[in-house]
Amino acid sequence: MRVIIQPDYNELSQWAADYVVHSINRANPTARDPFVLGLPTGSSPLGMYKCLIKHYQEKKVSFRHVITFNMDEYIGLSPEHPQSYHYFMWHNFFDHVDIDPKNVNIMDGNAPDLVEECMRFEEKMEEAGGVDLFIGGIGPDGHIAFNEPGSSLVSRTRIKQLTHDTIVANSRFFENDIRQVPESALTVGVGTILDAKEILILVNGYSKAKALVQAIEGAVSQMWPITALQLHKNSIIVCDEAATLELKVGNYKYFKEIQERVGYQTGR
Repeated sequence: MRVIIQPDYNELSQWAADYVVHSINRANPTARDPFVLGLPTGSSPLGMYKCLIKHYQEKKVSFRHVITFNMDEYIGLSPEHPQSYHYFMWHNFFDHVDIDPKNVNIMDGNAPDLVEECMRFEEKMEEAGGVDLFIGGIGPDGHIAFNEPGSSLVSRTRIKQLTHDTIVANSRFFENDIRQVPESALTVGVGTILDAKEILILVNGYSKAKALVQAIEGAVSQMWPITALQLHKNSIIVCDEAATLELKVGNYKYFKEIQERVGYQTGR
């Protein structure tokens, strides 16, 4: 696992966007051999998406031959709902770059058969050749996508009931009214994420400090789903200084020293 420590959220976002651009351009994708990108929603990736849009506008990257799979979607919200993840992705990213709409994959939270929708999503990822780079954020309790504490570390895409804490946390997007927040969602599993060839996790703010220290220094546990990242052979955490509050001083210095000597090459 590599840990990249940036001064603040803006620098974290820029580093992540630069890494995505580097990864796409290194792969030199074509229509027959596209680059497959797993994408998150929420507040953590917003800065990265803004930087990616700027890179596209400056002609530093094209998304024409990129296939995307989003981590999750609420059950019961229409794609046009301002808080649906369909709306989030098109409003904050897809509408501003040259991605082919046919290459965008977001689960349908209103599908007639939600179990079948989850199976279809897994099959489409497999048909695409697997995810080359899966990007995600984490919650203060260590959840990734909607894999709450207690989720199986080999779980696949499925229906998930949301915890009260997650509903309360997400109520900030619903006028701070928890009654408006859906109680369930479709989400990729921890095992689904671990199948990706590479994983990049964004961690920002003091509220994520306990989750970050578990991810790096804690034991692998289903009660902290992010700790499953320790089992992946090619994973990166990019965080800001605020999120490192709980790290041991020795570990903090170790990662900073490594960071100064390593560029974009992957590491463990």
